Amino acid sequence: MFLSTFEKQLDAKRRIVVPQEFRALAAGPFDGVFCFPSIEADCIEGGGKALFDRYNGLIEELDFGDPLRSALETSVLGGMARLSFDTAGRITLPETLCDMFGLTDWVVVVGLGDRFQIWQREAFQAHRAAQRELAREGLAQMRAQQRAARLGGGQ
Repeated sequence: MFLSTFEKQLDAKRRIVVPQEFRALAAGPFDGVFCFPSIEADCIEGGGKALFDRYNGLIEELDFGDPLRSALETSVLGGMARLSFDTAGRITLPETLCDMFGLTDWVVVVGLGDRFQIWQREAFQAHRAAQRELAREGLAQMRAQQRAARLGGGQ
């Protein structure tokens, strides 16, 4: 699983060192990762072949011509870049993706289990705060529902 959060400096050639743990997880048919514009947030999403296969499987479940299939094909497959690791474990981010999300200097690489995201540092700080609040509220709501179910089931 892709875990943890790392701050990395993007060099003048748009290269970042991919955390060693992430490089090991991405091992597959080629030595690198797949990256594309995230559908759920203003960042780059990436992963190994397992993530690519997951999205491709989801797309193939939809009928040809289905508007959602077309949107996923355009957003994921059409925006995808295969980024190979160099000898130092770096990938070079495409200029279009860097421009799309304002990636110029420091970036944050965030592990999300079967995938990771690359964020502009300040944008991630705001996103993380909003996600923590959503997680707190959601967890409190889940606990309340579980308590209500236990109390209701014991009568």
